[in-house]
Amino acid sequence: MTVTCTHLDAVRLVTPSSDGCEDCLRIGGHWVHLRLCMACGHVGCCDNSPNRHARGHWRADPEHPIIRSYEPGEDWWWCYEDEVSFVVEGASPAPSHP
Repeated sequence: MTVTCTHLDAVRLVTPSSDGCEDCLRIGGHWVHLRLCMACGHVGCCDNSPNRHARGHWRADPEHPIIRSYEPGEDWWWCYEDEVSFVVEGASPAPSHP
């Protein structure tokens, strides 16, 4: 495991794809918490959710390793590839679902 994320070059300015997990909304599923892909804006559900769509998004597209919490008041990021949680100093305020 690395101490810092080595994939920050994958981060883009993104617009959230949905107000909820777009995959759960499509199949009638439910989620626990939401995550935002920082490469494309895909909103997926967390690993504690039944379908783990955020992780599935990364597995389907390994070029999208970094997510950010999409929950109110949370400002942390996660890199699936490096398995590291971090905060980006100077990043814009954390986005969150309504």
